[in-house]
Amino acid sequence: MRLLVERKPVKVYPDPKRVIARFFFNGDERAVEVVKHVMALSDQEIFGIISPLLQEYSKRHRNITKILTRHCKKVVNAIRDAGFDPESLDKYQRLLIGSYFTHEYSIESAAFFNPSIVEDPDQSELVEGEKRVIISFRAVGEGHISSVVFRRALIDRDNNITVIPAGNYIDEAEVIKNAVYNKKLFLKKAADSKIDIEILDELGQKLEEKFDYATLRRIILDTKSHQENDLRKLEYDKILWLSDTYHEISFSRDTDISDRIIFPISEFERKGIEDARFVRFVKNDGSVVYYATYTAFDGAMIMPKLLQTTDFYDFKISPLHGIGAQNKNLALFPRKINGKYAMMSRIDGWNNYLMYSDKLTVWDNPVKLQSPMFPWEFIQIGNCGSPIETKDGWLVITHGVGPMRRYCLGASLFDLDDPSIEIGRLDEPLVVPNNDEREGYVPNVLYSCGSIIHNDELIIPYGLSDYCSSFASVKLELLLDKLKSSSCAIIAREKAALKEEITK
Repeated sequence: MRLLVERKPVKVYPDPKRVIARFFFNGDERAVEVVKHVMALSDQEIFGIISPLLQEYSKRHRNITKILTRHCKKVVNAIRDAGFDPESLDKYQRLLIGSYFTHEYSIESAAFFNPSIVEDPDQSELVEGEKRVIISFRAVGEGHISSVVFRRALIDRDNNITVIPAGNYIDEAEVIKNAVYNKKLFLKKAADSKIDIEILDELGQKLEEKFDYATLRRIILDTKSHQENDLRKLEYDKILWLSDTYHEISFSRDTDISDRIIFPISEFERKGIEDARFVRFVKNDGSVVYYATYTAFDGAMIMPKLLQTTDFYDFKISPLHGIGAQNKNLALFPRKINGKYAMMSRIDGWNNYLMYSDKLTVWDNPVKLQSPMFPWEFIQIGNCGSPIETKDGWLVITHGVGPMRRYCLGASLFDLDDPSIEIGRLDEPLVVPNNDEREGYVPNVLYSCGSIIHNDELIIPYGLSDYCSSFASVKLELLLDKLKSSSCAIIAREKAALKEEITK
């Protein structure tokens, strides 16, 4: 018999009106022709076109003139090739040229799902029993491109959830490429990304053990300029694309958290940033940092990556390395265990693994933790976010895939000091798609990327059939009791007793 789970009467739907203004480019030849057409217009004609455009789109974007100017700068080569000096253009010519290289992208027109939830760094001005939280979502727009977006919500003393409405504007972050690279790790990641080994060996001879982006770019462009083979040139481009996966991003301080979008930047994530699992990590000194593991996807290859922030304005982004940093479903524990970072993963696509590391970005030696046991998870089992510490052990919400590729949510419990020991696992799913949840972009799928405990209840935000999101809650004590009395728990206790008897 399944536990009583309360589904909250709250749903967060995709909103096609949520748009960003992105750079639009259709090739060098066409760009030159567009510039020629614009520059053939009189000053009066240019003003007559750009003025109403600015009036219209200033209502949809916080600083449309800044965006158009930035996009004009990206086509300075086309401007020169068209026979004009970019420095001689007046502001209206720049804005109009920029507008032809700009398009609106609806970030969540297709779906808004797979949420994770963490405590907001700001818990001021609340009454007893309330908690302010930040929820991340996977937003999907045209071309099935995924990005990470946020909402703020309030949980009251009765665990009712109010999601704060989003603001009117969306801002992309400023990208800062000031990373210092470790040559050994960088070249290993490049090899894992199927970049030509011969070219990597050649590059390795020119790089110091530590190098920065400017140095790498200079060496790559200089070496590439001597190549005539287009395929080899592409390999050098791939190295630069990989370097883009190490960067920092910074949002303006005048943005609401709902205004901020983490959109794909590198070619290695051009098809999406998927399923961020945020966790509030407490360091040994008591300080707090928020980490998120996510999957970068280029249409063919998966690259696990790590976000870190303390304030949700400034983020540091880097790829994850090692044998254990493969496939999807990496989820970091919220503190060190026995002096080491700990991570769950699903390196083979259908079993849960556990691994430890001295470094946050390097993960090796994964050990199998769980395999499918029950019919509703025979195809695969995986985590639904970072483990949650309770008095009885590490609580992990899982997803299981069963017949008809139906995704259900389950739960498992692991030993606090040794998470390789499974204390219990629910015999039946915790949450199953009901008739109101099974229809969507991908039918029959419930999925979450992180839960939270508040007022003695486990609150689970979850995606409904890859379309929208909602929330469910269950009494924590009832869940823990059910886990400790599960058939898995009974078997575990019998094995432990037998082992103790043998060692006597």
